[in-house]
Amino acid sequence: MIKNLTLSISLSLFGLCAFAQTIVTTTPENRKVILEEFTGVNCTFCPQGHAIAQTLQDNNPGEVFLVNIHSGGYATPNGNQPDFRTQWGEAIDNQSGLAGYPAGTINRQNFPGQEQGNSGTTALGRGQWVGAASSVLTQGSYVNVGVEASLNVQTSIMTIDVEAYYTGNSPEATNKFNVAILQNNTLGPQVGGNMGNNYMHQHRLISMVTGQWGVDINNTTTGSLYSNQFNFEVPSDVNGIPVELGNLEVVVFVTETTQLIPSGSGTYPAITGLNDANDVNLRSVADIEATCSTSVAPVINIQNTGQNELTSVVVSYDVNSGATESYTWTGSLLSLESTDIELPEVSFTSQSTNTITASVPNDDFNGNNESSTSFDGAVETAGTMDLSITTDDWAEELTWNFKNSSGAILESGSYSANSDDQTTFEYRFNFDDDCMTFSAFDSYGDGLTAGGNGGIELKDANGVMVYSFNGNYGSGFSVEFDSDGQLGLGNNDFATIQVFPNPTSDILNIANVENANIEVYNLLGQVMTVKTNISNTETVDVSGYATGAYFVKISNGTLTTTKKFVVVK
Repeated sequence: MIKNLTLSISLSLFGLCAFAQTIVTTTPENRKVILEEFTGVNCTFCPQGHAIAQTLQDNNPGEVFLVNIHSGGYATPNGNQPDFRTQWGEAIDNQSGLAGYPAGTINRQNFPGQEQGNSGTTALGRGQWVGAASSVLTQGSYVNVGVEASLNVQTSIMTIDVEAYYTGNSPEATNKFNVAILQNNTLGPQVGGNMGNNYMHQHRLISMVTGQWGVDINNTTTGSLYSNQFNFEVPSDVNGIPVELGNLEVVVFVTETTQLIPSGSGTYPAITGLNDANDVNLRSVADIEATCSTSVAPVINIQNTGQNELTSVVVSYDVNSGATESYTWTGSLLSLESTDIELPEVSFTSQSTNTITASVPNDDFNGNNESSTSFDGAVETAGTMDLSITTDDWAEELTWNFKNSSGAILESGSYSANSDDQTTFEYRFNFDDDCMTFSAFDSYGDGLTAGGNGGIELKDANGVMVYSFNGNYGSGFSVEFDSDGQLGLGNNDFATIQVFPNPTSDILNIANVENANIEVYNLLGQVMTVKTNISNTETVDVSGYATGAYFVKISNGTLTTTKKFVVVK
């Protein structure tokens, strides 16, 4: 097939090519929408923009195509955040005239009175996208745009066939044809996404096959057909972020100069080069943090590396070679598509190092049917826990807490702006014999990196380190440790405190307490009783409490301990 054919040579050649098209129709069509969204992982309101754009596409299948461009300051990675930027994004961003993020252009068109920036610019705030797109979809287009693509998994070569058929005259003698490569389903951080580092990024621009502003279309009059084929070698990664062959998407569009887009189209490449008809690739068992729990719900990732659609698979799994569990997944995975599967929880006898093994049944290729991961049991601690926190330049973004195995928050902390920046705070706690979880959260998603002086350290009375970190923990982290319930050593460490009787029905006694405050709260963290400056023995009337478990927290300004008690009727 002859490609890249210009059709102004003669009338007879024009007539031949007018009917040689195979991808697009010669019947006039309305314009298709190309929404270029300018976004970034540190943009709080960008998830709202993503949702608006996705809903717009879902409501107009085959008519709206999305290109998410990570650009500007909010796309600059902090610490170990991934770099989703490209060499093309900044120029596209700049020509839009945007005044904030998220922003978007609808077909790079100006909509008077709706501009996010200066008059005459093309950037729109997210609240304007739906109305602008609806207007474009009702307008006739002088050019029909089409694309087909195939991807050979053996060579990683994507072959992209494109056509643009002119049902009318373009106002420009020369147009530009653009081919964008996008990647979907990329897990990563996103401020404002409420998913930590597990936000799913979609329609993410990774390459412009035709360069910054496209390649020339030299015949733009009625009846002209532009046809071309592009071969794109898919890289293994972009900025260190792996490229998943099964998650690629192609969006194409025509522009007048580098601006107005009369129309465009998009497709997902057909997969070729697969050797086996039926093959499940059990790619991984997700890592698990050290835990003192004796049950776990493993998460695995499977990929369909066969030619046929995968609709079900039986997964077998065990922990520490214990009893084998079985789970049947059902769904739909086309070639090279993958999915995470959370398996039902399984109990196990904890060891210092634990191993999860998962497998799928024999198929056309059995070399990828099993995977495993190992994880440690939680650090065993003794006595008093010492917590040291040094805030960064944005202390108000940091919060932290300790939870017991029931999920009740026993201790927590937060800080104010400016006055608490780059300050070290020291805490000392005593906890019951229990599986405890310490968590820290950063509302901006760059935990303890601003200013470079932040850090967190948690250790027990013997100096055993549970957590020590002075880098970037992103939006947050959690770590478990096994408390032994001992109150530590020394004359001022609450070692002799007694809480009795336990269980109780009417009066709770708290003995051997000097110059301390007590606070009683329920499992929801609701405070029931507060007493201050108590000495020796104090009583708490619990006759009005409902049956159930409660906590009494005792603090003298240096030490804090929390004890559990039960009310019975």
